[in-house]
Amino acid sequence: MPPPPVTVATPLARTITEWDEQTGRFEAVESVEVRARVSGFIEAIHFRDGDTVSRGDLLFTIDQRPFQIAVEVAEAEVTRTRSQVQLAQSEVERALPLVQTRTLPQRELDTRQAQLRQAFAGLQSAQANLRIAQLNLEWTEVRAPLAGRISDRRVDVGNLIAGGTTGAQATLLTTIVRLDPIHFVFDVSEADFLKYSRLARDGTRPSGRDNMLPVRVRLSDETEFAREGRLDFVDNVVNPRAGTLRGRAVFDNKDAFLTPGLFGRLRLWAGEGEALLVPDSAIASDQARKVLLVVGANDMVEPRVVTLGPIIDGLRVIRSGLRVDERVIINGQANPFVRPGMRVSPQPGEIKAEGPPQPPPTTGRAG
Repeated sequence: MPPPPVTVATPLARTITEWDEQTGRFEAVESVEVRARVSGFIEAIHFRDGDTVSRGDLLFTIDQRPFQIAVEVAEAEVTRTRSQVQLAQSEVERALPLVQTRTLPQRELDTRQAQLRQAFAGLQSAQANLRIAQLNLEWTEVRAPLAGRISDRRVDVGNLIAGGTTGAQATLLTTIVRLDPIHFVFDVSEADFLKYSRLARDGTRPSGRDNMLPVRVRLSDETEFAREGRLDFVDNVVNPRAGTLRGRAVFDNKDAFLTPGLFGRLRLWAGEGEALLVPDSAIASDQARKVLLVVGANDMVEPRVVTLGPIIDGLRVIRSGLRVDERVIINGQANPFVRPGMRVSPQPGEIKAEGPPQPPPTTGRAG
């Protein structure tokens, strides 16, 4: 029988932009637990569960009557102490000419001046207490500390809540998360981290610590990595238990579609390099190995055990095991007579990519 015909072509050599895939989840850039600083009864709630709120929006109103009374008491105390200061000041002014004419002893003047200073200190204390009372009255209106999406209320109108400056004391009222922009947190393996560090040392790829490297992400129901973002943080230690390093990227989320907690797959720019590309259909599996069939001398079929890379522009990257001048069988390898050691009739073909070479992504300095 004549040798079976096959289509052969040399691998496509081109500069490629490589991307490594990582798994992670979205997290809010800012998240806050809303708690009151003063205790009291909830008088009104001014939002709907799940609303989008702006910074400074009124969320809860606590019964203000006790705090208004406290302000009035503090104002009365300021008035009383101010009158004491005025009286002490007049006593000192009357004593000054009497001391000069030796009608009044110096000791009496010193006593009156000390009383004036005491009265002035009492006025300052009363004014400070007034500011505290006014601040407590202001804190009866619980407002949004940031713009974002609010959770559901944890208390209802009429409930008595505890206020305070520590989370353990104050009652949790609700939570707010900021949605735009949004973070994507992922873990990089120790092997990938070492690869990136060596590339940065050699100048092949900028360091992710000092540059906002481009990243892309897709959600669990998406097939394309269409959402573009920037790497903005790399942790300072490798987790000794998991052998991973935490990274973080930031994405625009103006439509608030991305929600904290969503799962996603991230592509991290791994640098530029020369690579050989072949159709994925030309690759066969031999147990755990990946094999390409090439046509060697005398048109004899020869196997090549290769190491695969990602698919770029519709073609599979061959990292090792193949030379740029070898004739790869890209069509006809399904024929049972096309096996290693057999002679074939090679027909010239061509390997084409789906698009032109992509330019390297731009990087920015980390701020």
